[in-house]
Amino acid sequence: MDDATRSEIIEMALSDHISFAEIKAQHGLNDAQVKTLMRETLKPGSYRAWRKRVRDFGDRRENYK
Repeated sequence: MDDATRSEIIEMALSDHISFAEIKAQHGLNDAQVKTLMRETLKPGSYRAWRKRVRDFGDRRENYK
């Protein structure tokens, strides 16, 4: 995967308006693969904050990530 694609996926994952399903449709990565990419790319604290935000939004919205 080239840097531009990696950057686009990370940007999409960080967005609160783009679901894992949309990332999969566009780039072919499932939610576990996106989480792995984020874990490898982000700093540990940033990754934990992102996962917490995804979990919190998922609890509040039926169709989030």
